[in-house]
Parts: sequence; structure tokens; C-alpha cells
Amino acid sequence: MRMITVVAVAVALSSGPLVAQEKPKPVPTDSARVSVPGCTKGFIFTAGPRTQDEPGSLAVPDGMHLRMNGPRKMMAEIKAHEGSMIEITGLMKKGQYVPAGIPLGGGVRIAPGSPSGASGAPGNAGANQIMIDVEAWRTIVGNCPTR
Repeated sequence: MRMITVVAVAVALSSGPLVAQEKPKPVPTDSARVSVPGCTKGFIFTAGPRTQDEPGSLAVPDGMHLRMNGPRKMMAEIKAHEGSMIEITGLMKKGQYVPAGIPLGGGVRIAPGSPSGASGAPGNAGANQIMIDVEAWRTIVGNCPTR
């Protein structure tokens, strides 16, 4: 009887961490969770090419720039890996990653320009910036292109 009690307590204690695992946050209905490989420079993430073993998700085209939002600690970790290929996972609003304009082929698109302000000053460049709320990141194989 005593042995059964000891075994039952051991099983209960060993299964405790399985229950305490953190579940991912639910995705809002107007957003999508995406994983995108690429490179960073500051808070800007540039989507890189997909490979067969690292396909990423959704239709985020190669070369698209995303503005990253996230906790300071995570952003500092990502900044420490600037120049290395990473994959970020996060939430993006649905429809904001659809490129505007008419595709000509070879990654070239013709799109309308942004209107200038009433005073002739240039428009707000951040107004059309595509945002991603970074939830996680990891390093992947590859190098970022240097200019």
C-alpha cells in the first residue's frame, strides 16, 4: 500500500510541468500568425528567400520590409544577432501584407505614389509601414547580404 502511494505521488509530481506549459496567445480574428525568415537592421526586418526546409508562412514576398514591435528584452536579443539570418514569428494584421499595385514580373510592381502634404512637404513614410508584433525568434542557417 505504501509503495502505491509513493508511485502515485511521483507520477503526480512528474506530470506537473506538463500542465504548466505556456500556451500561445490566441490569434485575433483580424490578424494572422506568420513565420518569416530574413535579416534585421534596427527595428526593420527584411524578409529573405524561403528554402525547402525553412518555408516560412503566408505570402510575405522576398525583400518586403516589416517594422518589428516587441518587448525590449526580445528586441535587444534580436539586435544582437543583426547581420545573421533569423526567423521571426509574430502577428500581422490580415491584408496589410498584400502588395499594392500591378505586378509586372520579376518582383517589379507599379503602384501609386503617396500624396504629398498640403504644404508641399513629403507625406508620412511611416503611415504605410507594415507592422509585425514579434512573439518569438530563432537563428537559422544563412548569411544576410551586405551592401
